[in-house]
Formats: sequence, C-alpha cells, structure tokens
Amino acid sequence: EANYAKKGVNLKVRTYANYEELIKSQDIDAVVISTPDHWHAKPAIEAAKAGKHVYLQKPATLTIAEGRAMSDMVHRCGIVFQLGTQQRSIDHFRVAAELVRNGRIGRVHTVQVGLPTDPSGEEEPEMPIPPNLNYEKWLGSTPWVYYTEKRVHPQNDYSRPGWLRCEQFGAGMITGWGVHHFDIAHWGLGAEFSGPLEVEAWAEFPTRGLWDVHGKYRIEMLYPNDVRVQVSDELPIGVRFEGSEGWIFVTRGNYSVTASDPVANAKKEKALSASDAKILESKIGPNEINLIRSRDQHGNWLECIRSRQLTISPVEVGHRSTSVCLVCHIAMKLKRKVYWDPILERFKNDDEANAMISRPQRAPYQL
Repeated sequence: EANYAKKGVNLKVRTYANYEELIKSQDIDAVVISTPDHWHAKPAIEAAKAGKHVYLQKPATLTIAEGRAMSDMVHRCGIVFQLGTQQRSIDHFRVAAELVRNGRIGRVHTVQVGLPTDPSGEEEPEMPIPPNLNYEKWLGSTPWVYYTEKRVHPQNDYSRPGWLRCEQFGAGMITGWGVHHFDIAHWGLGAEFSGPLEVEAWAEFPTRGLWDVHGKYRIEMLYPNDVRVQVSDELPIGVRFEGSEGWIFVTRGNYSVTASDPVANAKKEKALSASDAKILESKIGPNEINLIRSRDQHGNWLECIRSRQLTISPVEVGHRSTSVCLVCHIAMKLKRKVYWDPILERFKNDDEANAMISRPQRAPYQL
C-alpha cells in the first residue's frame, strides 16, 4: 500500500488511489482484498468480472444479500476464490473436523462455540479529514457520518481498527471471530453448504458512544439432524463438538494472531483435546472422509490458481460461514427467535428479519 511504499518497505510496488484501476491492469492475474468489511463485496465482484482471482479477507461480506451476489458472480466468472478463514490450513482444526465427520465421538448432538467481545467507547469529536484519506470513498456504500480518527483507524497504530467496532461497517465479534469458528463447526458437521434452521439470541448493545457493536451475548441454534449449537462470550474460545460417545474441543492454542484477531481475554487451552486420548490417537483410513489438506491459506490459493482445483475455503463455503454469523446478528438485534431457510436464504414468515438481509446503499457505491 502507499503508506508502506513511502516508508521504503517496497519501493517498486505500484500504488493506486482507486482499486478500479488496479483491476483493469492486464498484467495482474489475482488480487488480495484486505479492506474493511463494507468494502468486501463490491471489489470482489468487480475483480471476478474482470477475470481476476480473488483472496478475500473474512468475513466475506457485510450482508447476506451481498454474499449471495458475490458467490453467484464468482461461479459465473469461473475465477479461483479463497476466503481468509485460515484455521482450515492449521492441522489440528482439520484433524478435529475429520474425527467428528468420521464418527469418532458418535452422533453429534451439541456444538459449543466460544467467541470474544469488543469493548464499548466514549463519544468522539468531529475531526479534520486527513489529506491522505479519501474519506468519501472510504465510507463507500454506507451512510455519511462525520470523520473522527477512532471511527476509522489511528494512523501508524497497529492495534485493532476502530471501524471493526462500528455497526455501520461490520457486526462486531459475531462476524469478526464468529466466521472462523462457525466455519470449523460447519466443517465438522458437514454443513458447509447449509445453515441453521432456528436461531434465538440475546445481546447487549451500547446505548451511547462511538463504538456500538454488541457486547455480551448468548445464542442458541438448531441445525439439521437435531444438532444444537450454543454460542456465547462466556464459553472457552474455540469449538467443542459433543457426541454420544465423547467430545472434542479445538482452539488456536498458542497459534499467533494479528491485531484484527485478538484473543486477549482467552484462557490458555490445549489446541486440541478430547474426552478420551484414544479419540485423538485414532487414524483416519483411506476409505473414510479425508478433508482437503493445506499448510498455508495463501499458498493453497496460489496452488489452485495454477491447478484450477477448488480451494480449501471456496466462495460458497465462505458465504455460508459468514451468513450464519449475520443470521445470528439479526436475531441479536431483534432479541427473539427467528426461523431461517438455508436453501432459500430467507427468514420464514418474518418481514422484519428479511428486511435486514440487505442494507440501503449510498450512491455511487452500490452493487
């Protein structure tokens, strides 16, 4: 990016004020999109239309409607897509999912997902827009609001960006971290192209201050095959599969994280544990379910660009891992049970909830 180029990190890198110019470049085959959540869908869709392969940071999109549009366009254009749900490229997450998929804990009846929360903040004053920031375009399709540094990101500060804590630009930890662990839950359940049937949620939301994403929360979901999924900030951070013959818990353990994926309030846990050590010692046979193996999320994407094989986190899987987060967020906002149809991707007999599948978009940045 321009800031690093000026500091001499890579003096040869070309910088662009408008991503549209980059996408038009004939000598570029692929793009990595690491923009704020509200700037995920449009660049990804336009890159796909231009024939560029896409690596997109998680969560996939800001809304369910954006995710469906993006997935459809990626399939239509035939480009190679990877979502940055990199836990799939960490061995112990794959091992956990394989053991569950192959019945090592019997019939799964419950999945517990522990996620962190974000802090609230104080009101922040309007500030002059920095000359090196195109704030009008940064806001994109979201409504105009005055500039203040903590709404965007303090320059030369590598801590968690403020926009992650503003509902205008995201949904908080339910999407920021939820997409990682729901992705693993789906992987273990074999529900990668499905979703919940019922979602009931409770959450606290700040009544004042700049940062307005959710605080504490509890969520109960019903999945196909009568599987119950429980989500809370009070559970150990990770995914616990409970079956008729035991349980498996998987988390990042001591795996390093970035500023946008903090685990400051996480308890130290073994990366992979089970009710019986023999469960983890069990080997998956060649005739059982063997999941895709990857040691590097970006590397897998590049390999698949060359081979034209499916990536470990393809677009529809990424959309589904994100959409369950957004269904939860809608239930959190409504503070009641909602009934979701994962095939039609609509709420059943619920106009209020269906109105939240998309958001109004400001011109000229709409899809």
